[in-house]
Amino acid sequence: MWWTLWEGTPHIPGIGPVMRAFWELAADGTLIRYGVASLYRVTVGFYLAILVGVPLGIFLGRVPRAHRLANPVIQFLRPVSPLAWVPFAMLWLGIGDRPALFIIFVGSLFPLLMATIKASASIHPMYFQVAANLRLGPVERLRFLILPAVLPQIILALRVSLGIAWLVVVAAEMIAVKSGLGYLVIDARNSLRLDRVVVAILTIGGIGLALDSLMTRLERLDSVRWRLEQA
Repeated sequence: MWWTLWEGTPHIPGIGPVMRAFWELAADGTLIRYGVASLYRVTVGFYLAILVGVPLGIFLGRVPRAHRLANPVIQFLRPVSPLAWVPFAMLWLGIGDRPALFIIFVGSLFPLLMATIKASASIHPMYFQVAANLRLGPVERLRFLILPAVLPQIILALRVSLGIAWLVVVAAEMIAVKSGLGYLVIDARNSLRLDRVVVAILTIGGIGLALDSLMTRLERLDSVRWRLEQA
């Protein structure tokens, strides 16, 4: 039994082969190189989603007429899996990082956009009346009223969006690129190296856990800041 657990079976690699595969991939730099490639794509696609989703969400939340016009389009596109865009992304953007970034961007955008719209629309009108009495300009309203009001909801949405981005990048790398942890899974499978597949899966899960822990700490810091401001 212990020998089977250590060496595994033809269909399930054991602890020993997985540890040896991990050492091989770590020693030649493959694991670090592919991990960095995946994190780079997630970072770029995630930040693009923030740059588009937050301003657009604030605008749609504060302009009801624009929201009524855009909402059917958003609700039509939102349920579509980001991976459904893979053929078009490859056709429009070719092979490489760009289609993967597009897919990550699409997957991260909608949770962030919906949360920002809801948070922006729910700001009490009284605060805007006070801002008008103080003669605050549009930039000052955005800085001192809207952004502080929507920030807690945005931080919560960032955790969800980042999780989706990490989930999507692995799937995108299986199709559109030749690097990253998703590509490592496919390449190891094609080579019948199930031990390397397990290493890639464990690495994906470990990095995902680290990213989620990072966002959880960010939520706690924002919660502490809000309590200090209320005190």
